[in-house]
Amino acid sequence: MHNSFLAFLCLCFCTVLKGQALYGTSGLLHMPTADMQKDKTVMLGGNVLDKHPLSTYWNNKNYTYTYNYYINVTIFPWLEVAYTCTLVKGIHGSSYWPQQTWGRFTNQDRSFHFRLRAWKEGWWKAWTPQVVIGANDPGSHSSNGGGDIDWGGGGSGNHNYLTRYYLAATKHVEFSGIGTVGVHVAWVIGKAMSDVHYSRPAAGVNFHFGMKGEGFWQKALNGFNLMAEVCPGHAEDLHTATYTVNVGGTYSIWKDHINLIAELNNGKFFSGGIFFKLHLK
Repeated sequence: MHNSFLAFLCLCFCTVLKGQALYGTSGLLHMPTADMQKDKTVMLGGNVLDKHPLSTYWNNKNYTYTYNYYINVTIFPWLEVAYTCTLVKGIHGSSYWPQQTWGRFTNQDRSFHFRLRAWKEGWWKAWTPQVVIGANDPGSHSSNGGGDIDWGGGGSGNHNYLTRYYLAATKHVEFSGIGTVGVHVAWVIGKAMSDVHYSRPAAGVNFHFGMKGEGFWQKALNGFNLMAEVCPGHAEDLHTATYTVNVGGTYSIWKDHINLIAELNNGKFFSGGIFFKLHLK
């Protein structure tokens, strides 16, 4: 009984997104994929984020964790857009931030995201993958909510701390009565402001349970979408491009309308959150 309970705790901790909801978009945990939401899907969510996966703007002594919230809309089956706000603190000793804001959440970084499906899975042959192109935070935004575009990675008075572009491919394999495996590969170009720039591949897998039957355990397992990925990151010094191995996933509490998220970035830094999903048709 004791061993069974420990196994259950491990399962819950390591698995609790059709993901990338930590960014506010579809994908795995941090890795982009070619998965798309259903047409006319709206997602509202928020997360508690460990500082280590984030850019230098948050990865400093002012933070252990920060928070974000977002709205995501799949306008067409081939187009998804999102708007994400990530909270920021006044920096200790800064001449820009008033002293009363030092160490307190007092502002937010605004970012837009989009994903465009270029090729649907199985369009030509059954084995052909789905292909998506996309961007996180492609335009820089001033601290007062402006929208000046600077494709080069940052401009005077503007911030794009989450900027990256990607091409992703996804193929699903269904195991009848058990679940579906998703295999994902991507090429990611990172251009976040004040952070290491890179152009590197990423790969990941997910397993979404699809057990047959109406029993309690079948329904409980079918809420899990487990994920693992190897994707570009940065080293502790924030100057060297490297890779992180991330594990986690989502758990659907109620018919895919309420979903929990959890991840261990690089196997040790916890982030988690919740998102609500509405299907408008």
